[in-house]
Amino acid sequence: MSRYRGPRVKIVYRLGTLLGLTRKTPKLKSTSKNQSSTKKKKISQYRIRLEEKQKLRFHYGLSERQLLRYVRLARRAKGSTGQVLLQLLEMRLDNTIFRLGMAPTIPSARQLVSHGHITVNENVVNIPSYRCHSKDIISVQNKTKSQSLVDRNLTEIQQLKLPNHLMINIQKRQGIVNELINRTSIGVTVNELLIVEYYSRQA
Repeated sequence: MSRYRGPRVKIVYRLGTLLGLTRKTPKLKSTSKNQSSTKKKKISQYRIRLEEKQKLRFHYGLSERQLLRYVRLARRAKGSTGQVLLQLLEMRLDNTIFRLGMAPTIPSARQLVSHGHITVNENVVNIPSYRCHSKDIISVQNKTKSQSLVDRNLTEIQQLKLPNHLMINIQKRQGIVNELINRTSIGVTVNELLIVEYYSRQA
């Protein structure tokens, strides 16, 4: 299954707020008899697990195949599979740029990386899935076009809560990864245990 390219608000309306996907919020519909009747329907455990998995997939902008690959990596690593999975996704370069405030969404951050506007430890990295490590220095290319793209977003950085594992120098357009992210700083609200359970039940 390829990466989703349809209406983003439609996904948010179904799954809830996903800041990595879009900052737009859907308009609330007035309650009606039809809506109240649907609320009474029993939701299956499979649907609950599926929706948690979909939140993760759409927030980080992954295809089903990519997410499955991360789940397999998390299973092989030491520690809780769910927490390792979230850590792997959060330490992606495109997500790190988003969390630093250099891009409004993860798709926008992915575009910055793919077009060669970002450097890691003074080396140009154009792979959005690049895994950031502790002490990595993430900078914007010393080009007018690159810097103007990021400056528009950094003006809003004060409105965002920077996670504990990151630092940013707005004047230098430079971010630093202090350490690996912990569970409390994850950028999306999900139940990772349900996601692991979803994949464990797949044939």
